[in-house]
Amino acid sequence: MTQLTLAPHEMMEIHEMLNFKTICLAKSKMMQGLVFDQELKALMQKDVEQSIKALQDLQSLYPATPIQ
Repeated sequence: MTQLTLAPHEMMEIHEMLNFKTICLAKSKMMQGLVFDQELKALMQKDVEQSIKALQDLQSLYPATPIQ
């Protein structure tokens, strides 16, 4: 079996995506406290859950990097 390894520029892109999704997650969680509309709050909660899943998926790529 071949082992998945990422090039340094691919690792940087993953790192940038992780940073972006982390900021989006923090913003969504913070804004939920300011929202009174239940439909919008539910939509924001769904965004939070999807962002957490995306972060977990991106973090799973870290072991494939040659640079630790």
